[in-house]
Amino acid sequence: MFVLHSYAWAVVFCIITMFCWGSWANTQKLAKKGWRFELFYWDYTIGVLLLTLILGLTLGSNGTEGRAFLADLGQASPASIQSALIGGAIFNLANILLVAAIDIAGMSVAFPVGIGLALVLGVFVNYLEHPAGNAILLFGGVLLVVLAIILDAVAYRKLPGGAAGISTKGLVLSLACGVTMGFFYRFVAAAMYPDFAVPQPGKLGPYAAVFVFAIGVFLSNFILGTFIMKKPFVGAPVSFADYFKGSFGTHLTGILGGIIWGVGMSFNIIAAGRATFSISYGLGQGATMVAAFWGVFIWKEFRSAPKGTNNYIAAMFACFLIGLALIIVARTS
Repeated sequence: MFVLHSYAWAVVFCIITMFCWGSWANTQKLAKKGWRFELFYWDYTIGVLLLTLILGLTLGSNGTEGRAFLADLGQASPASIQSALIGGAIFNLANILLVAAIDIAGMSVAFPVGIGLALVLGVFVNYLEHPAGNAILLFGGVLLVVLAIILDAVAYRKLPGGAAGISTKGLVLSLACGVTMGFFYRFVAAAMYPDFAVPQPGKLGPYAAVFVFAIGVFLSNFILGTFIMKKPFVGAPVSFADYFKGSFGTHLTGILGGIIWGVGMSFNIIAAGRATFSISYGLGQGATMVAAFWGVFIWKEFRSAPKGTNNYIAAMFACFLIGLALIIVARTS
């Protein structure tokens, strides 16, 4: 299978992750007007599953290092399979909360608050399991991310109607997403062996682990996805009959969103073999800035904000970028 050996290339893969994780949600905005996120999300889970299978049968099945994708799946222990599946289910709950928050509050709020908080928790959790790198630089970067989250929340509350009602619900969903999202990666990492070039019996390699994770996302959606269809956060309930009324193009948009996110997840896991799980996850969650850029500059989600709000947004970007730079340097110090 394909394995990375260079930290510089691992950083490149994490940057690709950053752009994929920060951009996939645009497909939700590009879907047919009125197409509910509860319906969009089914296609998204299909896209993630398809992408991870394709990568497993290609990059994961070629090369002389590690263990081939299908052989890796065949020898995996029940504990490793279960851990990756649980990671998928936890992620699915967190991501549903994120997509709901995007639907209510927009990308420039849901990502910085939700994914920013997930970055903080994820770095802590993964570092405690596999400590590596300069802890002062790593957690200094994390503190700057926390400050960026606070600045974004302040900016959001300055929007008209940002102090009550549906806007408050958007912030609460974003925070709930962040708390949940911070823990899924640890379960996926626990299913894997740390040196991808040296397989361990019963453990999964990166391609098999991310595929089993995707199965967990898809299967758990029959419970979680069905529930939010019947009990949506906003609006009337929707049914599977509504899903099948969608056009081919509408469904393809959701699948594309899942493929984009799946590329990011796969590349992030591949990079973790060289960058460590805590740093790889932390860098990947720089997606927050990519999503905030889309929300602020492309979708104009703060166009109605009062004078002075741009100062908070600029400070948010600065804190995030400096924080991410510290996380990158932490591995080599």
